[in-house]
Amino acid sequence: MIDYESDNWIGILARTRGTVLPRLMGRMAIAGVVGIGAFALERVTEFSLPPVAHGLIGVALGLLLVFRTNASYDRFWEGRKLVGQLVRATRDLMRQIVAHVEDRDGRRDELRRLILAFYGLAVQRLREEDDLSALSEWLTEAERERLGGVSHRAPVVAAWLSTRLASVAQTDGSLTELELARMDANVSAMLEGLTGCERIRFTPVPFAYAHHIKVFLSVFCFTSPFAMVSGMGLFTPIAAVILTLALFGIDEIGVEIEDPFGDDPNDLPLDAIGAALAGVTDEMLRTEQP
Repeated sequence: MIDYESDNWIGILARTRGTVLPRLMGRMAIAGVVGIGAFALERVTEFSLPPVAHGLIGVALGLLLVFRTNASYDRFWEGRKLVGQLVRATRDLMRQIVAHVEDRDGRRDELRRLILAFYGLAVQRLREEDDLSALSEWLTEAERERLGGVSHRAPVVAAWLSTRLASVAQTDGSLTELELARMDANVSAMLEGLTGCERIRFTPVPFAYAHHIKVFLSVFCFTSPFAMVSGMGLFTPIAAVILTLALFGIDEIGVEIEDPFGDDPNDLPLDAIGAALAGVTDEMLRTEQP
């Protein structure tokens, strides 16, 4: 995710990374060519389209684009809340481990390692990645071999985590059944957060909705030069390019943010969140109360 200052409008205006402009260059070029053709045709034959139809269609198209963008942003914001739920549960679980699990035989470190392995595997699931060697810091070689043929790896590691907590409860008298149940509730919350993220990631915007908007956008933008040429004259190509940038840009922004779990400039900073999670769990584990 791109970090920026919202009040620095000049800095925002001057940046192109993270914008949809590079993806629109082809369509803007087509609109410019059509604008030139419309101007030439109008000069030769005085042909132009009445602007009434475009005005009416533009109103309906504007409403569709607003709904499209709102639906995409709802997916983006819900994804952020679900990732936040997952992080909250992992932090709280680490707090419970520090408070209730005796620090012997490397138990706390092992439980922390499994927590971070769960997060890393959750991110790989959402990004449809498969490289377990990238998680060698949190998964042993034997664990990576065991997970090699598994489709849903994060839930398996969650099961390992619950099994390890139950084993600690059986061998450690300081961990009561109630405390174990509360820890297991946080493991369930971690799985619930992942399940919600998967729902967003693997449920696209309905095809009919996306197709309908793109068809009418194309028809509207690429025929608009013939409706504006009588009033715009020589400036018709420029107006056509600006109109295409504005309308197709809104649609592309919706496409950009409807899946917030990738590694594009506008996606959620899942790697940075994972690094912060590793840092805070380590601090909780290493920092003793004075």
